[in-house]
Amino acid sequence: MRTPRSGTLASLAAAALSGLAGCGASTPPEAKVFLDRTAPVEARAEALLSAMTLEEKVDQMHGVRSGDGSGLSGTPVNVRLGIPPFRMVDGMRGLSAGTGVATTFPVGSARGATFDPDLERRVGEAIGAEARSRGANVLLAPTMNLLRHPRWGRAQETYGEDTFHVGAMAAAFVEGAQENVIASAKHFALYSIEDDRFTVNVQADDRTLREVYLPHFKRAVQAGVGSVMAAYNQVNGAYCAENAPLLSEILDGDWGFDGFVESDWTFGTRSTVPSATAGLDVEMPAAHYYGRPLVDAVSSGAVPVATVDEAVRRILRAKLRFGIYDGVAALDPSVEIESAAHTALAREAEEKAIVLLKNDGALPLARATTRQIAVVGSLAGTANTGDTGSSSTRSSYVVTPLQGIRAQAGGVAVVDLSRDTLSAGDLAAVAASDAAVVVVGLTAADEGEALIGAGDRKSLDLSPAHQALVAEVAAHNPRTIVVLEGSGALVVEGFVDSVSALLMAWYPGLEGGNAIAGVLFGDVNPSGKLPVSFPRSESQLPPFVNDQSPVTYGFLHGYRYLDSTGADPRFPFGFGLSYSTFSFGNLRLDRAAAASDGAVHATVDVTNLSGVPGDEVVQLYVSCPGSAVERAVRELKGFLRVSLGPGETRSVAMDLAVKDLAYWDTASRSFVVEPLSYTLGVGDSSRNLPLTASFQVPPG
Repeated sequence: MRTPRSGTLASLAAAALSGLAGCGASTPPEAKVFLDRTAPVEARAEALLSAMTLEEKVDQMHGVRSGDGSGLSGTPVNVRLGIPPFRMVDGMRGLSAGTGVATTFPVGSARGATFDPDLERRVGEAIGAEARSRGANVLLAPTMNLLRHPRWGRAQETYGEDTFHVGAMAAAFVEGAQENVIASAKHFALYSIEDDRFTVNVQADDRTLREVYLPHFKRAVQAGVGSVMAAYNQVNGAYCAENAPLLSEILDGDWGFDGFVESDWTFGTRSTVPSATAGLDVEMPAAHYYGRPLVDAVSSGAVPVATVDEAVRRILRAKLRFGIYDGVAALDPSVEIESAAHTALAREAEEKAIVLLKNDGALPLARATTRQIAVVGSLAGTANTGDTGSSSTRSSYVVTPLQGIRAQAGGVAVVDLSRDTLSAGDLAAVAASDAAVVVVGLTAADEGEALIGAGDRKSLDLSPAHQALVAEVAAHNPRTIVVLEGSGALVVEGFVDSVSALLMAWYPGLEGGNAIAGVLFGDVNPSGKLPVSFPRSESQLPPFVNDQSPVTYGFLHGYRYLDSTGADPRFPFGFGLSYSTFSFGNLRLDRAAAASDGAVHATVDVTNLSGVPGDEVVQLYVSCPGSAVERAVRELKGFLRVSLGPGETRSVAMDLAVKDLAYWDTASRSFVVEPLSYTLGVGDSSRNLPLTASFQVPPG
């Protein structure tokens, strides 16, 4: 059974239905302390709880189909006690398409490539504001499952493959979003297969679970997230919504989470008694196992009253803590939706997300010396913003790459060849151009949420048509520049050596075309870094079987797996080129030894050696040579984006908490910091760490 935990107050952040808060005319006098806004949240929640009947309590624990056309999913209103409903909406890259027009931001994987938590905090705040303006008070985001394998259909929604990086980005989004709404960290946990997501039994040992697939969720809890969504899948034989080790022992017990847990939609709840006793607070989107079945289960003694009370206490706590009960002022959608500030933010996010993977001097394109550009490929003229599943959005406009290039070309002629089959005349135009920009990649037809969208990817290769298009253009123009769109890793071995430049643009949002053009013409210096490894072939990665159960998740995946096998990826985790050249020097630590509960302060000098201002992402990795247990060769434990002017040197500081180097000891069932000499590596990717230093953790 779950026990109540106290926590710090998050920012007041949600919209409530006007006229509901405070209407308690038939409220028992002894319970009206809940109307006192100066009373502590816990006292108000207890007063409300004491005034409720069993049926009223259970009503708080399930969704209800409103049919009001808002595109929001809700829970029932309690008019007698003036308890407003939750009104939930998806918002991974902007508000769900069902709510109407909204700002479409670059997808999560793109924003992960920025390595910029401060930027992600602003994105979260903007999406939260648009959600609040539409009447929502719970934002079903961020998606923060680890990208165990890039063929996962929802790879675009999450930030990347590394738990430290995903945790930092997700925590920032939570903090921003909760300026306006309750954020919901999803999907808890080990969800990264799409085609059998409703039934797959994901098996993982304790170390893998605790060290790899859960720490980023813990970061969201530490950031004050108000809600967590239980995933569809099973973990070690129990569905996530009825998984007591996940919900009660770890989430509530070990981490002290005192928010509420809702199920994923429709197939997320599989039972009444097991779910309620494991710690599922809210069944969504409607009552099937909760509602009357839960009332009956309590009446029969199968579910203790205290279990329902604890779930409702968490729900009421959230409604009070985030201002839903008292009625935070609504925001004006005419001011918030697609505001100039939000669309500019979407463009900034994409500008920082674009990763320059290869550049043999083809970029940037100088307007003064470039006479003509051929823009090739159907995706050049397509609004390609991502999946059509629950993350789908609808904007009033989307700038395509072709439109962005035309708008920013100045006096450069732009030849529109936005098709995948080229005629002899088209190829003549390609050959006559000073450069050819080919836009290829993935669409919602290739990957997405299962049943709603395309599901898991079938391959990491580009389609045969797109591979042939790149080869054909490259054969006719030596200055061929390829722009990739999609969720993440693609195998590019068939063409990468034949092109002059290669960019990863992701699913770039409504301002994507302008951002892409800015990078091509050098108005924007590319600074994105890969949050996922690009292998040379899929055989370099762990196997991915999208229709098999059970499946075992190993301790290593992504760059950690590639490092362990000695494989040489095409582009490693953290990699990204720039129009500037940077150097690293003078790594120093503030101490040679640190206690297991202490910290090490690392400082490194970063210099921009070029005449072009630019951003670099300084990355810190730690190795544990001599460990008694299996460890990754190196693991990301710090990163910081730094802006440098021409010739500028700046000292960059990062703190490393020694406890973050602990491993999960299965015997003691606790995290243990080994007395070792730990090695720090600093550089610009997981495979380029020119600076190293060590410190000791002494015994005891």
